[in-house]
Amino acid sequence: MERITIAMAKGRTANDAITLLENADILFSDFNEKGRKLIFVDDERQVNLIFVKAVDVPTYVENGAADIGVVGKDVMLESPKDVYELVDLGIGKCKMSVAGFSGTEISRLPQLTVASKYPNVTQSFFDEKGIRTKIIKLNGSIELAPLIGMADVIVDIVETGTTLKENGLVILEDITDISARLIVNKASYAIKTERIQQFVENVKRGLGVCT
Repeated sequence: MERITIAMAKGRTANDAITLLENADILFSDFNEKGRKLIFVDDERQVNLIFVKAVDVPTYVENGAADIGVVGKDVMLESPKDVYELVDLGIGKCKMSVAGFSGTEISRLPQLTVASKYPNVTQSFFDEKGIRTKIIKLNGSIELAPLIGMADVIVDIVETGTTLKENGLVILEDITDISARLIVNKASYAIKTERIQQFVENVKRGLGVCT
């Protein structure tokens, strides 16, 4: 059986994905979420698992360094790649939302200043609404931007809303639902069709989805 390579990022979504793979009888007994090892092989030596930064997962898949990737829909929306998106894994569920101070009327400002680590999604969202924007790209502590007057609102991933609440911010509008997706390299799918289809069927079985 052909060996396949899966790319994903460490963290809670990866832990959920590992559990999902276990449900599909793909076991990584030597996996240690606290370790620094980057490459693992399953117990049957049929699947390689590599850990990379979340934003790099689609790049590894697109360029064939990995046959399959597990990545958040937010990453795919911000930087689309030439890959197949085959399965919504239903893990890592959250929303991409516009947040700011309560009462902020985003449509009434002559120009809306938005801080986000998703500038492309943000620009597209507000362009569709006909709202003129200035986008500030940030990579962390997005909630700080409205607090210090650097931005009117932010666009970010929201899971529980606790961080927003603790900083006096609220969700003003939801943009889209986010969850982890299974993506596949197009060449790999053509060359390893039967192997990848079997893998996908196993994963769907692990999800409790009929194939």
